[in-house]
Amino acid sequence: MERRTFLRASALGASTLAFTGSLWQDALAAPAQNAPGPYGALLAADGNGIRLPAGFTSRVIARSGQLVPGTSHTWHSAPDGGACFADGGGWIYVSNSEVNPGGGASAIRFDSSGGVVSADSILSGTRQNCAGGATPWNTWLSCEEVSLGYVYETYPFGGPAVRRPALGRFKHEAAAADPVRKVIYLTEDETDGRFYRFVPATWGDLSSGTLQALVAGSATSGTFTWADVPDPDGSPTVTRSQVSGSKSFNGGEGCHYAGDTVWFTTKGDNRVWQVDVAAGTYELAYDDSLVSPGTAPLTGVDNLTGSAFGDLYVAEDGGNMEICLITPDDRISPFLRINGQGSSEITGPAFNPAGDRLYFSSQRGTSGSSSGGITYCVTGPFRT
Repeated sequence: MERRTFLRASALGASTLAFTGSLWQDALAAPAQNAPGPYGALLAADGNGIRLPAGFTSRVIARSGQLVPGTSHTWHSAPDGGACFADGGGWIYVSNSEVNPGGGASAIRFDSSGGVVSADSILSGTRQNCAGGATPWNTWLSCEEVSLGYVYETYPFGGPAVRRPALGRFKHEAAAADPVRKVIYLTEDETDGRFYRFVPATWGDLSSGTLQALVAGSATSGTFTWADVPDPDGSPTVTRSQVSGSKSFNGGEGCHYAGDTVWFTTKGDNRVWQVDVAAGTYELAYDDSLVSPGTAPLTGVDNLTGSAFGDLYVAEDGGNMEICLITPDDRISPFLRINGQGSSEITGPAFNPAGDRLYFSSQRGTSGSSSGGITYCVTGPFRT
């Protein structure tokens, strides 16, 4: 497959560091293949049960049902999608709660050395908030993974959350903002889900606009167009059935945008899709059935994020509880593995603004219950 090379995207400023920065040199040419990781082999598990390459360390940030250390805020159950926002010299990590009813999202604020300053709730009373995405104007889009679910715009820096029905009612999973085309991409967690984009009437205001679905053939690569969804409310006809010729994706999950490319995962077929939104083409960045040599390292694809260097970090829901790394030159390898938590899933990977800390959660921890979630931070020599 022809490799496409992109110029590094311009840094979008501190307000957009929630989507991990951003200077990307190359878009991934699909599909990725097994190779040694850039940081070397995984070492024996540390005291937190996490296997990491040499030079990296982990620590526990919060546990479900317990006070976030140094604060009066009780960390939510089933921590899921997350993102980081620059906050002066420090940063904020936000995390969803994938329980129904109750849902919502919380935020932890850190100082410049990574110490916890405070924590609080930024959304409550919602349903099964799974993934989401950050916006360039420093809000977090928290998505309900239920039939006719909503997207809620939350405010980590203060202010009440707002329901955004214009982004459509369906089983939402993740969102990713594209400041070049001024749109929001959205995934749908259905076996015949669609890949959407929302075009706001005014960039920065999600109260009104147009929801569109990607239209393409049935192949795993090709060209695409966008078509309007006539009734984003999804009733009586669900949104995924409204656009003739819209492409079906098997269980949309995580979504990440950088440098004219958007990547998203589909759990039903263990794929990472790569969409060149400038050229209007799509292809596979990863497919577990096409990996060689050896067995596929990444199964149960779920949340994903990207580093400033251009590496993708893809978390597993199942598999052997790994975050796998896909490099810009199409190599895939395990970056970390959590031992002893086989009944959980890894969620919410996100880098702090400097790119030297990776936050993520084990949604059900060692207990296998939503009340046993653990949120971690890994620090080390990430390449930037």
